Amino acid sequence: MSSSNSSLETRSLFDDFRGFEKGGFFDLGHPLLNRIAESFVKAAGIGAVQAVSREAYFTTLDGNDAPDIGGGKKHHFPNLKGETSRKSLEALVKNTGKESLQWGMAAGIYSGLTYGLKEARGAHDWKNSAVAGAITGVALALTSEDSSHEQVVQCAITGAAITTAANLLTGIF
Repeated sequence: MSSSNSSLETRSLFDDFRGFEKGGFFDLGHPLLNRIAESFVKAAGIGAVQAVSREAYFTTLDGNDAPDIGGGKKHHFPNLKGETSRKSLEALVKNTGKESLQWGMAAGIYSGLTYGLKEARGAHDWKNSAVAGAITGVALALTSEDSSHEQVVQCAITGAAITTAANLLTGIF
């Protein structure tokens, strides 16, 4: 048995996950494409877990006749209305997919823009973060069902502010 076979047999799942941090998930031939794809996949997975866990939380509250804290029943997934299990499951899958795509798109756009701006300007600073955050905020606002001019501007400002603050606070904490 060769040494490469023995190392493959003794690798654990933890070793595989540790390897992703070193080499990444993808090799699409260019660092920009690799970074966008990797950010998209990671954030889309997080978005899916967040959407499903939120729905599980609301389902648990609805099933236990929990007190209504906000004054009205606010169900984030509008198509889940307690019809048949099949319709509820279809709505859950559809809405989870949509939210996953939104999270992935936001991460991919932001990551790609910060990388591109760093390469173009030769520096990675708060300015790159602000521009990338604003453009990502605009993209997210445009994916909402009823996007208005005010909402697009507000999301651009919010995206720029959050990403700039995160960039500036990175070295502090």
